[in-house]
Formats: sequence, C-alpha cells, structure tokens
Amino acid sequence: MTTEPGTMTEAETTTPEPEFLTRTRASYDAIAAGYADTFRTVLEDQPLDRAVLGAFAETVEGRVVEVGSGPGRVTAHLAGLGVDISGVDLSPAMVALARRTFPRLRFEEGSMTALDAADGALGGLVAWYSVIHVPPARRPAVYAEFHRVLAPGGHLLMGFQVGHEPVRHTEGFGHEISLDFHRLMPEEVAEQLESAGFEVRARMVREAGPGEKTPQAHLLAHRPPVVSA
Repeated sequence: MTTEPGTMTEAETTTPEPEFLTRTRASYDAIAAGYADTFRTVLEDQPLDRAVLGAFAETVEGRVVEVGSGPGRVTAHLAGLGVDISGVDLSPAMVALARRTFPRLRFEEGSMTALDAADGALGGLVAWYSVIHVPPARRPAVYAEFHRVLAPGGHLLMGFQVGHEPVRHTEGFGHEISLDFHRLMPEEVAEQLESAGFEVRARMVREAGPGEKTPQAHLLAHRPPVVSA
C-alpha cells in the first residue's frame, strides 16, 4: 500500500496500548493455571463475600458483565444465582481456562478501559478485584466507561483490598511477572464513582481473613434512573 507524502498509515496513527494493560495481560497469561488452582475455593471460605454477591444477584436485572473475570469462578457463582452474566478478561489464557471450566457460560477477551458494549446496554457490571490493577490516574476514565455501558437504574458491584500503598509483584506461581496491585480506600472510590455519575447504595469493609494482608471492601452503586418530568 502506498501513501501520499506527509500522510501516516493506519498502523502509525494507532494509539499504543497503555503499558499497564500489556504488563497485566502478560502476567496473568503466565500465572493463569496456578492462580485458578490456588483460588478455586475462595468463595467457599468467605460467607460475607457470598452475601454481597447474593444481594447483587437479587437486585440486578438484565444482562450483566463481569470485567476482569479471570478463571470465571465469580461469573459462575452469579450465574448459579440466576444472573444473566458473561465474563470479560484481558488475559487470553484466563479466558481459555474459564471457557474450559465453565463451558456453558460466555467469556470473551476485552479491557474494562473500552468495553465492547453499546451505551446503556447492561443492567449490571461486576468488577471483583479487577480495578486494583488500574493506575490511579486512569481510574476515573474506567468509572466513566462503567457508567456509559450501564442502563439507567443499572447496578455496579466492586470488590477491592483496602489501603493506600500499591504493591508490585515480580514473581507469582513460579513465573516472572510484573503486576501492580493498588489498594483502595472505600471513601475515595465512592467519591470517584459519584463524580462519574453513580449513586453509592452500600459499602462493606470486613477484616482480613486467612491469607489476606489487608481488610477487604465491597461497594454497590447504581446509575440513577431517569426521572420523568
């Protein structure tokens, strides 16, 4: 293909992928099998977490997507509660693993920074320990994307570790990785969600359980319904 002098090809004008997405994808591709095996029963050990997921299942209506669905265990748990849900994950290895483990459910590759969904197409969105890999400066844009794809009245459920200091892991399950974990403060997350147009409906913080180093937070918000005049 030839181009006119002074013009740029499509490849040259494509915006490079943010580094954190590239590193996160490569890291989870490397550790997918070990991660899935280690955390396969994590929900069985956390009744409070299951209660939050259950409350979301009773509240949400319509199609739901879990962003950062990993090996699919939370997507499958919510499907078992009657939720019409599919999963999206950055890591091809995680998506392949989830498809093998839960063949009746739908899992696709994708990024929470640019979801493959029309404006207002979803009744619910779950970000269960997945926003923790997004750098602080990019988080408001992610919350705006969540707001975009949710229908008025749609619900958002988030889970994350509580704290201030980020942690970078360079080794995991016997593999070299480069994975950042950003601990978040519930009040700051709530403020940013409200700035994106959400209303926070509930928040829960529980103390660290076995194998956890920090308290854990779960937050339920919704996009306010349109009020007719």
